[in-house]
Amino acid sequence: MRAVVQRVSRAQVVVAGEIVGQIGQGLLVLLGVGKGDTPDDAAYLARKIAGLRIFADAEGKMNLALPDVGGEVLVVSQFTLYGDTRKGNRPSFIEAALPEEGRRLYERFCDLLTAQGLHVETGVFQAHMEVYLVNNGPVTIWLDSAEKQAPRRV
Repeated sequence: MRAVVQRVSRAQVVVAGEIVGQIGQGLLVLLGVGKGDTPDDAAYLARKIAGLRIFADAEGKMNLALPDVGGEVLVVSQFTLYGDTRKGNRPSFIEAALPEEGRRLYERFCDLLTAQGLHVETGVFQAHMEVYLVNNGPVTIWLDSAEKQAPRRV
């Protein structure tokens, strides 16, 4: 499971001209589900994202997490995070989960964030969406649950 996390001042998702999700200060999470991902991957990313200390404290250092600042989360499904462009110029998406599995784990991820006391808004799974954001910083973090077991670099 992959996530691109952006610290935002505000963000919203529009489908067919209607706002379907919007937040103020918090995180926009673009979430991709890959083949073989499990509920454990969703739990890992939900814990990691809820605890990311990427909000400024009184001294201006990135020391605070979502709960510390009363931040919200907007989660948008993004199977294209599994786009493979190593061969040719047209991305291949064969490593993305099938829609049924992708939806199940996407919803599980959102439920896990909500269970941690966070206010969660979403886009519409499999819809064509327009995502608007004001990236605060800018701060953008890439997370991949497949790398949770990777050895630390020194």
